[in-house]
Amino acid sequence: MDEIIGEKKMKILCLHGFRTSGNFLKKQLSKWDPSIFAHFEMEFPDGIFAAGGKSDIEGIFPPPYFEWFQYNEDFTEYENLEECISYLCEYITSKGPFDGLLGFSQGATLSGLLLGYMEQEKILKEHPPMKLFVSISGAKFRDPNICSIAYKDMMKVKSVHFIGEKDWLKLPSQELTTAFENPLIIRHPQGHTVPRLDEAAVETLKTWTREIDFYSNESCVGGGPNEACKHVNIENGVEEGKKLEKPNEVEIQKAQE
Repeated sequence: MDEIIGEKKMKILCLHGFRTSGNFLKKQLSKWDPSIFAHFEMEFPDGIFAAGGKSDIEGIFPPPYFEWFQYNEDFTEYENLEECISYLCEYITSKGPFDGLLGFSQGATLSGLLLGYMEQEKILKEHPPMKLFVSISGAKFRDPNICSIAYKDMMKVKSVHFIGEKDWLKLPSQELTTAFENPLIIRHPQGHTVPRLDEAAVETLKTWTREIDFYSNESCVGGGPNEACKHVNIENGVEEGKKLEKPNEVEIQKAQE
C-alpha cells in the first residue's frame, strides 16, 4: 500500500463503537482486503469518556474501553453529547482536514450526526466538505430537536452503509440511508458486527473508494456525475446487471475467509 509519488492520501476519521476502542475498530477492519483503503490514511481515536459499565468485548479484546456519549434505553435522551461534538470538532480542526468519516455502531451514528450538522453549517464551517462516509450498523438520533437540524436536508456526501440481516440495528440502519443521496447499501447475513466481505463486495468497495479518490485528485470535491439509483443483486458469485458502473445495493452471500 505504498503511496504513489506526488499523490496525497485522503484522511478518514474512524470512530469506534460503544465501550470499545480505536484499536478494536482497527482490528475489526483488518478482516477486510487492505486494498480497499489503500489510498487513504486512517485515524482511530478513542472515545472521550472511559466506559461507564461492562463492555461486550471483555475477554475478547484487552481494555481500556471507551464511549463517545451516554444515552437512555430508548435512545431519545443523551448525556455529554455536546461535549463529545465539541471534542471531535477540535480534533478534526487540529489534526485535519479530513476527507471522510467511518464509524461502527455508536461511532457511525455520531458520524452521521456530524455530517448533518456540517451540511447545515452548524459546526466546522471552515472545514472542507467531507467526501465520503462509511456507516457500519449506524442509525439516526431520535431526539426531534436534533433530527430537525441534522437530517433536515438530504446529505450529498458519498456514503456506503453496511446493514446486517441479524443486526438489532437493522431497521435503524436502513432508516439512516434515507438521509443520504444515492447511498450504496451492502447487506450481509451477520449480526451487529463489522462483516467479512465476499469477492463482489470487495470489488464494489474498491471501485467506490477509487472513484472518490480519483475525483478528489481531480479537485472535484463532492463531484462526479450525478448517478440515478442502481441495483446489483449478487448471488452465487454472479452479478446481474454487471454493466452498471456504480451499483446501489450489494448483498454478501458468502464471505471470504
